[in-house]
Amino acid sequence: MENEIVILDSVEKFNRHCGFETLHPLVSIVDMSQSKNDFGRSRMNYGIYALWLKNGVGCSLKYGRRHYDYAEGTVVSFAPGQMVQAEPTNTDAMPQSIGLLFHPDLIHGTALSRKMERYTFFSYDEAEALHLSERERHDYMEILESIHKELDHPIDKHSRELLCDRIGLLLDLCLRFYDRQFITREVVNKDLLADFDRHLNTYFKEGLAARKGFPTVAYFADKLCLSTGYFGDLIKKETGMTAQRYIQNKIIDLSKRDLLGSTLSVSEIAYSLGFDYPQHFTRLFKKQTGLSPTEYRNQIN
Repeated sequence: MENEIVILDSVEKFNRHCGFETLHPLVSIVDMSQSKNDFGRSRMNYGIYALWLKNGVGCSLKYGRRHYDYAEGTVVSFAPGQMVQAEPTNTDAMPQSIGLLFHPDLIHGTALSRKMERYTFFSYDEAEALHLSERERHDYMEILESIHKELDHPIDKHSRELLCDRIGLLLDLCLRFYDRQFITREVVNKDLLADFDRHLNTYFKEGLAARKGFPTVAYFADKLCLSTGYFGDLIKKETGMTAQRYIQNKIIDLSKRDLLGSTLSVSEIAYSLGFDYPQHFTRLFKKQTGLSPTEYRNQIN
């Protein structure tokens, strides 16, 4: 049913809906071309982790306001709490996609759980999918096959560790491939960085900081139509610093200009840059320069 919300909070529930056998209650690899059912145009509320490798036509995904860049040889990933809408593009064929599904309970207390924050691609959205070369796709499928072989093995005391190791290897591989993708899209990324600078300059030039407050990473990610996670990773790859640090550096540069080129008080400068309290500005300035704003002004003058 269109716009129906399907709660996918367990691997078993997904398998039961699609007619797949559940080999392990917390992990599954599914080939949607073999599904006995699909989700139509339902919206899916994920309570599990999922990585989908597209292998042909048949389905697009909508996340947020726009469609995923979800073509041949493309991987998209979802984390618990995300809402996704499946939209069949070919009613005569089931979606040609292979999914790895795993429940958060599988990794709780494991080494993989402590590494999950590294896999920021789970928070990526529109136009930020991972595009694989033929060789990369081969490597990806090899690990999927090793996970599938482990699922075929009867569950024992080693199963959880072995599955987590293989899933972690696949996620690390995705990190490597995303690093390659950032590099191969260098020209596009440079343009995005230039747009970021332009929006950042506009934010202060038009007095938005004084009216709206300290600029956030999320604000500029939205301006560039990117997810906060992807935007932050892109800036880190291009500049070697976090987006937050990039913004702070801009603020310090502007504050130095005002400290030396105007008679504004430290408090007035702080408010104009979006700080609610002047002491927060003073703390950041001293952390970045080793001097308080007043010391900097007096030392130079």
